Amino acid sequence: MNGYHLLMLTDHAAHSAENSLYALASAIHVQPDCLFLDIASRSTPANAAFFAGDMESELAVVPLHEDLEFDEAQQYFADTTHRTSLSDYDFIILRLPPPLSRAFTGALTAAFDERRIANRPSGIFETGSKEFLLHFPELCPPMALITNADELMAFSAQFPIVLKPLRSYSGKGIARVQDGQVDVDDQLMELPAFIRQWDKDEPYLGMQFLRNVDQGDKRIVVCNGEVLGASLRLPRAGDWRCNVGQGGRSLPADITEGEMEIARVLYQPLYERGVVLFGFDTLVDDNGKRVLSEINATSIGGIKQMELQQGRPILSRAAALLMQYIRDSLENS
Repeated sequence: MNGYHLLMLTDHAAHSAENSLYALASAIHVQPDCLFLDIASRSTPANAAFFAGDMESELAVVPLHEDLEFDEAQQYFADTTHRTSLSDYDFIILRLPPPLSRAFTGALTAAFDERRIANRPSGIFETGSKEFLLHFPELCPPMALITNADELMAFSAQFPIVLKPLRSYSGKGIARVQDGQVDVDDQLMELPAFIRQWDKDEPYLGMQFLRNVDQGDKRIVVCNGEVLGASLRLPRAGDWRCNVGQGGRSLPADITEGEMEIARVLYQPLYERGVVLFGFDTLVDDNGKRVLSEINATSIGGIKQMELQQGRPILSRAAALLMQYIRDSLENS
């Protein structure tokens, strides 16, 4: 084979100029083994049947012929007329934003060998849950799975804590519990009131609140076993959440030897689950050491910003590493 036919799945409706997809797709497109790369969006009306689970339906795609850049009017997707089908492709690159639909990914993996998808949906669902961090207690602050009021009361009695919904993203629904009060989504309430309104079918990962949070949340990106770079996200004034979506700001950052060790520990279990491109976050604990606080395996952002901040060709390196993974996967599937 002279090259591979690749399909990237995304949803352009929520894209912005900061989205890494466009630059990453352009970098993959010029890789020697990429014969062509098409992009299909969930928000293209002609793709409604496909993203509803009909894998036999036609796909309306954007074929890459040159560098793709974000367009505020989204004309790339509005003018889509090229039609293909799932069987036209050798490999799928999944860049759908969270939350992923289990119905859609179930239909997709029934029709298309999951070993030819990166990241694999099954790996995303398993490693994307905050509960997955419980596999790495030596890397994280003290933490516990919180499923009922007694567990919440007992854990929060030890120290101030943060409660993370297992499937939350972009900082949504995260609560801080301290001195009998809960700060959640910019609202302050008493702990008993929080417990009364809590849906007990939605557990939390409880994690010790680290008083050095103002030193920033560092996002580190790994692709096919190689650490690509890092950025430091600082909280807005007076806030304890570092997520840029919650008003934080992003700065370039170096990677410590301890964080390199975290990357080495995480790589194999994620790779075995088909998660080749992932990000992880670190915070400074009460002893001044950076510890693991989050794993992101869904639609990893920030790569473009890292390249701009650090002046290194991070996107082209990510594309080369992804292409190597694609070659290895297709040769072994």
